[in-house]
Amino acid sequence: MDSMTLFIASLAVSCIGALASVLLIKADNAAKTAGCLIGAVAAVLSFVVGIQAVLGDVTSVDTIVFFPFAHFQLLLNQLSGLFVALISVLAFAGSIYGLNYFDEYPGKKGRAGFFFNTFVASMMLVITADNVFWFLVAFELMSLTSYFLVVIEENENSIHGGWLYFVIAHVGFVLIMASFLTMTNFAGGSFAFADFRATQFSPAVASVCFVLAFFGFGAKAGIIPLHGWLPKAHPEAPSNVSALMSGGMIKIGIFGILKVGLDLLSASGVQVWWGLMVMVFGAISSVLGVAFALQEHDIKRLLAYHSVENIGIILLGVGASIAAMALNSVGIAVLALMAALYHTFNHAMFKGELFLGAGALLYSTGTRNMEKMGGLFRRMPATAICFLIGALAISAIPPFNGFVSEWFTYQSLFNAAMQGDKAVMIVAVFAAVALAITGALAVTCFVKAYGVLFASAPRSEAAANAKEVPAPMVFAQGLLAAICVVLGIGAPVIAPVLVDVAASVLHPYGGVFAAEGMELMNQYSGAATSTPAIAIALVVLVGLACGYRKLKTVGKVQKSQPWACGYAPNEHMPVVATTFASEVSWFMQPLYALRDRCTAVCWSIAHFFQKLTGVAEAVEPVPDKVLVDAPHKGVEKLADLATKLEGGNYSIYICYIVAALVVFLVLAVQMG
Repeated sequence: MDSMTLFIASLAVSCIGALASVLLIKADNAAKTAGCLIGAVAAVLSFVVGIQAVLGDVTSVDTIVFFPFAHFQLLLNQLSGLFVALISVLAFAGSIYGLNYFDEYPGKKGRAGFFFNTFVASMMLVITADNVFWFLVAFELMSLTSYFLVVIEENENSIHGGWLYFVIAHVGFVLIMASFLTMTNFAGGSFAFADFRATQFSPAVASVCFVLAFFGFGAKAGIIPLHGWLPKAHPEAPSNVSALMSGGMIKIGIFGILKVGLDLLSASGVQVWWGLMVMVFGAISSVLGVAFALQEHDIKRLLAYHSVENIGIILLGVGASIAAMALNSVGIAVLALMAALYHTFNHAMFKGELFLGAGALLYSTGTRNMEKMGGLFRRMPATAICFLIGALAISAIPPFNGFVSEWFTYQSLFNAAMQGDKAVMIVAVFAAVALAITGALAVTCFVKAYGVLFASAPRSEAAANAKEVPAPMVFAQGLLAAICVVLGIGAPVIAPVLVDVAASVLHPYGGVFAAEGMELMNQYSGAATSTPAIAIALVVLVGLACGYRKLKTVGKVQKSQPWACGYAPNEHMPVVATTFASEVSWFMQPLYALRDRCTAVCWSIAHFFQKLTGVAEAVEPVPDKVLVDAPHKGVEKLADLATKLEGGNYSIYICYIVAALVVFLVLAVQMG
């Protein structure tokens, strides 16, 4: 079975999972089990397809389905294969996780299974669609299914968050459609992406299309200032859905920017200022995202803001790649794009794990408020260890995967700055500084989060009585945590594969060395590092430290109550989230004011659309009243009259017959 056939089969299995959830909707548990297990099977199939495509098995399909004017065209290449594999891993983990977590939504398990499977299938179609019409159809289906998952609880917060997401998503959709239709117009009216690739657009037209696509897909990715929906929608969705949205769906935004800028407009050539614009928005999003996250005490809102941060980091690599490509520094462009793709996959894994960890905490304690937790390491050790791995990875601590992709991002920015263009140099240095600030604040944020969640004493009865989550939920977390470790330590093997993916997008001449033996390499600067060596050194050092501590404390351990300034020690005395972040929050207050202003703008857009829909609802019945209601009332009156004529009296019916005969006789006489 070739890759495309297997891919179609995976989509069919996802649809079967969705259908099974609907058919079993009255049997809540059966619907949940069927939807999750069938979804897991579909994810395994699509993962195999994605890996095959990444390794060079490029396939396509072109046929007519429903609409002759828009061929059903799918393309599985190395870039789309990477995103298919990424989403497949998250879908598999989310499906297994849902076997227990969907129990939190009684009476809605069938609905959750239906929309979850449909959501996954729609993302797969968006990634592989090679035609404007089917791309937009799949994109809209993705937005609608994710919206219904966000509002599944049907409370005030979920409805408000869902509405804001719905509006911003469709603002982005309009911009994307405008970009594609502009390209269609200048490509002879064709909807096929292949014709876009073969068309050399003028610099002005190409720039308009890129800018429209950047902000359209940027709304889906959550770049600042189009990020307002993330901290509203992500916390309200089920945690495995949040993992799939943050780790997978917002990456569709990155995929779209790459597809338009480096694929569909490839014949027109990229421009330097495109890359500069992308880097500036990436730098702003990364710094502000982590700054906003530092202030949050809702664990899921905190993670949502970190999605903004990491999208910004990815855009730094994308922007550096575009700028280097415009300057004909193809090797550096490949290095930068590889860094962006590596961080795209890395973020999906550690952010997926962190959202699953947040869901486990919510499942056990019933709250998302970090101030009401504490002491959970002893009560939920498996979740604590997995969350620790995710926290270290997102903080770019070696040897985990986040360190690798950020190291390559630094290397690409440094090398882009050395290409002789002053504007590129200034922006690249600015981006590198922003990345350094982001890294420092990320470490601070997750020291706060992990310490407040898992260390100290429990600060609520729910935290004191918390228990480890069921095995399927632990397995899902452990799977993603293990992948974070593999992507970090195994970087010398993985990096060259991602170089090939980046090269397939940019079509460079000549190779780029990303690894040599056990070392990660930057052939342009000579910089090198080794995550396997770091991992071995850390294991040895930690082992020695633990051994030394054990030897030193043998027979000398003493327990005593800490001095609490004359007060009895209690659970509120340790440093909590609010006090930990207070100084940074004071320093960053102007940024938080800016955040509030951006959020207000997003809400004003949402309210405008709400008023617009209200006007539409008022206008919509008018044609019905004129074209339908009026004739209907006329027919009803005629029917009433006919009913009155039909009185049921036999004598009256005889009179009707006699009258009819008289009329016919008169007509006969007149005609004769």
